[in-house]
Amino acid sequence: MSRQPSFRGVPDIPRLIPAKVAFFFVLTVSGALAYGQKPPDPAPAPQAPPAQSSPTPATAPAAQAADSDESKARPATSQPSEVVTRDTGTTFKVRVNLVLVRVVVRDEHGKIVENLRKEDFQLFDNRKQQAISTFAVETPATHSVPVVAVSNSDAEPGEKVLPGPALPQRFVSMMFDDLHLKMQDAVTVRASGVKILDALTPTDRVGVYTTSGQVTQEFTADRELLKQAMDRIIARPVNGDNLAECPDLPYYQADLIVNKSDAQALSVAAEDTVQCAFGGDERMLAAATSMANSAAQRVLSVGDAATEYAYSHIDATLRRLGGMPGQRKMVFVSPGFLLTTLIAERSDVIDRATKAGIVIDTLDARGLYTPDVNGDIANPPHDSYKTAGFKSSYRVQSQFQEGQILADFAYGTGGTYFHDRNDLDVGLRNSIAAPSTTYLLGFSPQNLKLNGSFHVLKVSLTGKQKYGLQARRGYYAPRTLKDPEETAKEEIQEAVFSQEEIRDLPLDLQTQFFRSDATKARLSVLARLDLRSLKFKRVGDRNADNLTLATVIFDENGNFVTGGEKILEMNLLDATLQKLDRSGITVKSSFDVKPGNYLVRLVIRDKEGELMAARNGAVAIPY
Repeated sequence: MSRQPSFRGVPDIPRLIPAKVAFFFVLTVSGALAYGQKPPDPAPAPQAPPAQSSPTPATAPAAQAADSDESKARPATSQPSEVVTRDTGTTFKVRVNLVLVRVVVRDEHGKIVENLRKEDFQLFDNRKQQAISTFAVETPATHSVPVVAVSNSDAEPGEKVLPGPALPQRFVSMMFDDLHLKMQDAVTVRASGVKILDALTPTDRVGVYTTSGQVTQEFTADRELLKQAMDRIIARPVNGDNLAECPDLPYYQADLIVNKSDAQALSVAAEDTVQCAFGGDERMLAAATSMANSAAQRVLSVGDAATEYAYSHIDATLRRLGGMPGQRKMVFVSPGFLLTTLIAERSDVIDRATKAGIVIDTLDARGLYTPDVNGDIANPPHDSYKTAGFKSSYRVQSQFQEGQILADFAYGTGGTYFHDRNDLDVGLRNSIAAPSTTYLLGFSPQNLKLNGSFHVLKVSLTGKQKYGLQARRGYYAPRTLKDPEETAKEEIQEAVFSQEEIRDLPLDLQTQFFRSDATKARLSVLARLDLRSLKFKRVGDRNADNLTLATVIFDENGNFVTGGEKILEMNLLDATLQKLDRSGITVKSSFDVKPGNYLVRLVIRDKEGELMAARNGAVAIPY
């Protein structure tokens, strides 16, 4: 039953839902329906199994209002309430321009700083200080998902009861660059990776991927599966056994010759060719130069192919990670690689991660190293006295530039670049372990231009503490003012794949399940909404507004299982609206699932005020 989002990107909600469960249910609530007068006979709806036991008091109103598999809206149990006057002139677009910045603060010893307040932070957008409009302190406890399931049936004798579900909150992609790793580096990172598995918490899900695509372990909390995946990590260079050729050109030098037209680099390669192919006969310099040019083209082609292949798998892993419901991080373990002319690809990786809210931590697999002046000891170069100095310089410059891509990925996404240290297990543990405290800052940019430009963000502290801050480095302005329907769809899509609680609207989430047999269950999600915060549009003698409700079910590893979207159209008489103000409405959606642990994500958005609410719930269905 489980279905995973495509590697080609996070699809929109309708595409995400399999055809057999995708639906758009439109319901019109009128005064007659609200007051119990008989409306026109609707098509018969399939009935859910009758409840065998009374729901708990907390869920009783929802249970009364949701008695079929199709959505219904009616007054729930009446509650005393004061009259609320709606301000029809208020602008409700509180989310469209809100930019959220998650910040981790560490002291000089790397320890998380936990006692900061809103007043301790300053936030700058393109060097202009912004007013911090929202502020939250988040800990693992604040992200805990409450169990909201109530069984409609008594437990069978001998029924196996599942433990309380530890559903995922953080997803970490461990990406190993086996295309550029040397064998000795692969052994080191493999051993370090296995060591850090003990740092995982029950709510962490880790996936293991490689740039060659030869190792793929989807997100799981099973440490044995993760260990087996890491044990398969070896060096997989594109150029195979890497035997010395004539001339023996490094990728860096080939880039100088072909892309930068460096005459000195070509001269050095030609002299090497004279020595290795023509026994030092300088009369063959012209032929040697031609051979050097051809060799440079070949070496550059192989090197670029490896880089492009790595980028393609990094991009696929980012897309996969971007479709997971929670906090997202990629840990990229690599010795680095050269950019040559592939600059745009680097920017694409940073842009995609930034837009998906993914932080990339990078670890230099070479650890603490000194410049490799004399080349690989296992395959020592045979440089002549005429070229030895130049070749040593190229090796040093190459090793320095290879690390730049790691710094760019980390600093461009608000991550950490771990390098020049041999304790890679410490770096991996710090990357995977969830920080004990994070600060979530929000602001609304003023006079934002619709030009698609990149805005540089900077977060600092008002005091003079020598603390290190980790935060996203920027965001992209929209290019156009989007169509309201497109905006709504994107906002709902983004909210579904987050675990952030949104509280613009008063919303209660409850679930019920009914087990038909040992392998099947019917899971009902009940949403009870208080209408008093909504902004209705006056149309004749009616009060109009539409509600979109998206319900998505994820399994215990964050994989999409099933879901649906419903549209509730309300055209209410004044008397009906007043009654619903007191009672609220309840909408029910039901899904067929197997016994197990599930994360329920419910998102509601109204059309007129563009307000949203989002809730999480954990469900444990015994088997």
